Amino acid sequence: MGVIIILISPAPADAAPALRTFQVALTPGVDITVPAAVNLGAGLAGGTLTGQLGRVEVTDFRGPVNPNTWVATVSATLFVTGAGGAQRTITRDRISYWSGPPVRSTGGGTLVPGQPTAAQAVTLAVTREAFRKTAGSGNNTVAWTPTIRVAIPSDIVAGSYRGTITHSVA
Repeated sequence: MGVIIILISPAPADAAPALRTFQVALTPGVDITVPAAVNLGAGLAGGTLTGQLGRVEVTDFRGPVNPNTWVATVSATLFVTGAGGAQRTITRDRISYWSGPPVRSTGGGTLVPGQPTAAQAVTLAVTREAFRKTAGSGNNTVAWTPTIRVAIPSDIVAGSYRGTITHSVA
């Protein structure tokens, strides 16, 4: 049984394997930021690794437009070590996510977390809703600190695994 290391960090082409975070803003006037680097730590094959990604923040600069709503989503790639393949890949259905409640909000509006508690965690086998603004106008900001849980397969090869967690807003 070996040690599995999962990192979240920006990864230059020549860097060691890492799990990166990435953001995409799809609506003009709405911006999303994610942490630059996070270390999820190490776990054993057959175990579970849990860690926070750090603060994710959506800022809506659109002012009093109608509708002034948005949806933030989250997705993941496979986590792999080396060239990937059998026993060197952690599939997306083994990666769970929960947004948690807002840790900061300004400007009002109705802000709804996708998964307020660990009991509502969802796998990232498909793209999921992380947070939503359902009502309100004016300039708004909301931040949350999501958690990732990785169920490490028991037959996996020890190593440093890399992948990407992507937050988008539209």
